[in-house]
Amino acid sequence: MNDPRNAPCTLEVALGERSYPIHIGPGLLGDPRWLAPHLAGRQVMVVTNETVAPLYLERLRQGLAADLEVRELVLPDGETTKTLASVERIWDALLAAGFNRRCTLIALGGGVIGDMVGFAAACYQRGVAFVQVPTTLLAQVDSSVGGKTGVNHPRGKNMIGAFWQPRAVLVDTDTLATLPPRELSAGLAEVIKYGLIRDAGFLAWLEAEMEALRGLDAFAVAQAIERSCALKAEIVAEDETEQGVRALLNLGHTFGHAIEAHQGYGNWLHGEAVGAGMLMAAELSCRLGWLGAEEVARIREIIEAAGLPLTAPADMGVDDFLAIMRLDKKNLDSRLRLILLRTLGEACIHDATPTETLIDLLENFPRR
Repeated sequence: MNDPRNAPCTLEVALGERSYPIHIGPGLLGDPRWLAPHLAGRQVMVVTNETVAPLYLERLRQGLAADLEVRELVLPDGETTKTLASVERIWDALLAAGFNRRCTLIALGGGVIGDMVGFAAACYQRGVAFVQVPTTLLAQVDSSVGGKTGVNHPRGKNMIGAFWQPRAVLVDTDTLATLPPRELSAGLAEVIKYGLIRDAGFLAWLEAEMEALRGLDAFAVAQAIERSCALKAEIVAEDETEQGVRALLNLGHTFGHAIEAHQGYGNWLHGEAVGAGMLMAAELSCRLGWLGAEEVARIREIIEAAGLPLTAPADMGVDDFLAIMRLDKKNLDSRLRLILLRTLGEACIHDATPTETLIDLLENFPRR
C-alpha cells in the first residue's frame, strides 16, 4: 500500500474512455492541482449541505481558479433529504444560473450529497460532468466510487437513480477529523465488507488495526481507504452496471436496507444497518453450511469492535423484513437474491435460500 506520510496516491477506475482517478491523501482540498484537470468548462456548481459547508466549503473554493463562474447550493443534511425534491432544487439552481452542457457539478459531502448530485448530473441536459469530493469515511470508501447515483423512495432505498460516472474522486483524508464517532463506525462497516467479500488478508489486517482506525490514526485510515477503493475499482471495472460480480458489494445490504426503510431513513445510519445486515448474512451462510461457527464469531467480533450494532430493531418482525426485502433491486423473476459468504474473503449471489431457513434466521436473530 502507498505510504500517505510521503505523498497522496492515485488509483484508477478502468472504464475505457470513461476511466477516472481516485486521488487519496491529506490536504487535497484547496489545492487546484487536484480539481482543475477534471472540470469540463468554466461553469461550476458546488453542492453541499448545512453541516459540511461551514467546515470545508471555503477550503474547496481555494482550489478553484478565480476566472471560473462558481455557484453554490447548500442543502439540508440527512438521509431524509435524499429525495427527488432535493434533486429538483439542484436542477432549479442550474437553470437559474444558465448553466450549459459544459458545466461541472461538485459534490462536497457524504453519500447522500454524492448520490443526489450524481443523479442530478446524469439527468441535467441529458448528462453533465461531476466530481465527487466525499467527506465521510463511508462515502470515501464506497458511495463516491462506481457511478451509482439516485434517491430514496418511501418503499425502498435508492430505488430511483442512474449509473453515471464522475470525472474524478477527490478523497481528502483530513476531512475525517471532524467526523462524529458514530459516522466513523458507519463507514467502517463498508471497509469490513471488502475484506469479507474479496480479501481475507485485508480482513485480518482490519482486525489487528481496528483500534487505530477508530482512533483516526492517519496511516491506518489512509491504508484502509486505499485498499477499499482499490477493491471497489477492480469490481466496478469488471461489472459497471451490476449484472454480475458487482452485486457482491451488497453484502448485508438487503437486510440493512430493510432496516433503514422500516425505521425511517436516518434513524439508523446506512453503515449501522449494513453492519447488522452483514452479521445476518453471515449467520444465514452458517445455516446453509458454508461458514463455520468460528468464522461467524470472527465476523461478530469485528463488527462489534467497529462500534456497530449486533442486533436488529426490536419492533421489526419477520413480515416487516420480508415485505421490504422482496422489493430489493437485485431480485429477479420474484426470486430473492442474497449476497452470502462461502468463506471469509469469498462472497456469492444466492437465489435459492429455503424460505423456512430465512424465516428461522429472522425469527431468532437478536432484537433490541
